[in-house]
Amino acid sequence: MRYSILQNRGLPAPADLLALVTLAIVTAAALFTFKDYGLGWDDYAHSHYGEILYSYYASGFTDRRAMEFSNLFYYGGGFDLAASILDRFVSTDLFETRRLMGAIVGIAGLVIVWRLARRVAGPVAGFAAVLLLAITPIWYGHMFINAKDIPFAVAMALVLFMLVRAFEEFPKPRASTILLFGLSLGLLIGTRAIGALVFLFAGVALLVYLFADAKKHGVKDSIWRGVSFVGWLALSIPVAYAVMALVWPWSVQAPLNPLRAFAYFSNFWEKPWKELFDGAQIMIPEMPRTYLPKLCLLKIPEIVGFFALAGAAGAVVSLVRGHGTPAKRAALTLLVAAAGLPVLIVVMTRPVLYNGIRHFIFIVPPFVVLAGVAVAYVFDRLAAYRRQAVIAGVAAFAIGAGITVIDLVRIHPYQYALFNHVAGGVRGASDRYMIDYWGLGFKEASETLLVKIEELKLKKPINRKWRVAVCGPAAVVGLELGEDFVATNEAKGADFAVSLGTFYCAELFAPLITEVSRDHVVFARVYDLRKLNYKSVYAETGEIETPKPQATIHTFWR
Repeated sequence: MRYSILQNRGLPAPADLLALVTLAIVTAAALFTFKDYGLGWDDYAHSHYGEILYSYYASGFTDRRAMEFSNLFYYGGGFDLAASILDRFVSTDLFETRRLMGAIVGIAGLVIVWRLARRVAGPVAGFAAVLLLAITPIWYGHMFINAKDIPFAVAMALVLFMLVRAFEEFPKPRASTILLFGLSLGLLIGTRAIGALVFLFAGVALLVYLFADAKKHGVKDSIWRGVSFVGWLALSIPVAYAVMALVWPWSVQAPLNPLRAFAYFSNFWEKPWKELFDGAQIMIPEMPRTYLPKLCLLKIPEIVGFFALAGAAGAVVSLVRGHGTPAKRAALTLLVAAAGLPVLIVVMTRPVLYNGIRHFIFIVPPFVVLAGVAVAYVFDRLAAYRRQAVIAGVAAFAIGAGITVIDLVRIHPYQYALFNHVAGGVRGASDRYMIDYWGLGFKEASETLLVKIEELKLKKPINRKWRVAVCGPAAVVGLELGEDFVATNEAKGADFAVSLGTFYCAELFAPLITEVSRDHVVFARVYDLRKLNYKSVYAETGEIETPKPQATIHTFWR
């Protein structure tokens, strides 16, 4: 009764206040820690892409370097462009600005998920969804470092939100809904061409809506209402096209360019390499069908996975039984399709897979929304019993979430590498799966090397810079160390070596300067090679091709 009185007075529900507190805590944590996150394989190339995109607009479209830079023109550059613009107004350096921009985008995703879950199942669902997404390591860790997958996931969440809103206004969405749908759709496809998948999710949801609607209006009328609905949403296409052109200017240089990008990512042309999966070194085109679903189960926190699967199952049962309004059924269908169909497609088609589930972060927001729906259902059921049942439920939920929060703090700033307790955490998973595939350990390793050189008062060689052999992205180490160093993948003549802790980097028999580790798992090592002469810092692994210093490898899902 008290809850309804508060809402009737226009005051926010307690769950809404908790959601706002969650957002405030995450924002504060991000502002205090965004500088802690190191550079990854893609940072240098993407930062340059952002700069030349800015130059494209600043020059009045005459500087066209962005239209042919590497292969990044096949991607939308909205994030890179935004980071380049932001860098002109803040005092941080460009790479720190990119971390800040990533935090802003990731937190925007939290807000969208909160509002989406709240719209589908109420304030409790909204709070649960935003909290569960905030503590999901693959989201929180990647939002600082990932210029492609997190922005794409946020855009996908926004499109889903606008579709849910449009279904509520069926068959004639409001003008504001059409406008915002066009904006979100342009951001989605303008980030990655594979965003067109959302039409599949929407189509399935529309069929469910029409099936329910036909019981009231008849099949013929419902079909015409559906056609009208699609027609009204089609009015968003000019807006979507304009936004896509803004964030991905190459896409509008020729009418078929988006299709060319789609085709580009549909084929894998690089020489394959091996990655660690389930304790075996496997060529990436040969990853088993279990790759994605298994890593989802092992990377997503137990509390998130449990409620997400429960929410998905509950949504399916509800749809089969015909519960809820047509709009509610369409919303649940949309969420289940967005969360589950990509996994099903991957299992069926077996595309080239690597780097864990980072290419599929876009399925995480609909998963946590379904989890929020399940949490709201459970607490609604508990409320029918004694007050003690609700208190016990809150305590259990808090403990489950708290365990993951502790894990996130303990492994900082390598949250993206975290595995859940079913996998044995990072320590249990380290000899079976890829851990620091992004190379974030190089920041801490490089900073420690600089400190050690200062502490030991080492003198730079005469007439040359310090030479550092790198097992991993050499450009990253060079940027971290500064102008007095030359970073290379060649070991000959190196003064120091900086290596990732992964299987393809050799564990050298050389003086160890520092070892970057969390939970007894090595993320990076720094060696003193001044009196030694190594041929390579890479492990002798037969046919394994070691990763290249610049990220130029792509798949259909990227």
